[in-house]
Amino acid sequence: MICKTAQPLLVIEDSDEDFEALRRVMHRQAVINPVFRCTDGDEALDFLYHKGPYSDAQRFPCPSIILLDLNLPGTDGREVLEQIKQDQDLKIIPVVVFTTSSNPRDIEICYRCCVASYILKPIDINRLVQTIQSFITYWLDIAILPNAASK
Repeated sequence: MICKTAQPLLVIEDSDEDFEALRRVMHRQAVINPVFRCTDGDEALDFLYHKGPYSDAQRFPCPSIILLDLNLPGTDGREVLEQIKQDQDLKIIPVVVFTTSSNPRDIEICYRCCVASYILKPIDINRLVQTIQSFITYWLDIAILPNAASK
């Protein structure tokens, strides 16, 4: 499968294993979208606001979609989500939560903050691969994403 566009994806994920699984599936599915990774909430906010090492907006473009883990060190995913959805320029970006938390309160908080989708990370590796493939098929191939860079 080759995706129609090469819109940037920002993955905010502290687990090397989960990120590596995502990277492998994307490679296998010939995804051409540029993928950027932040491992904690503070780094993600620096990326989104082009601060610190991410100040070069050409090298670190505004993502067209964000895949967000909730349980991050430092500023957690819930806080990052709130910040994104309160920002006039960033709130247009679809945020897909990809987390191990099945807490009904987390799910409600995320949907109140207008997440595009809430996906539970399966523990089983085969199910994890299937879930990632479904994310890629829907969000990077089927869905039409906003061009966040043109804000």
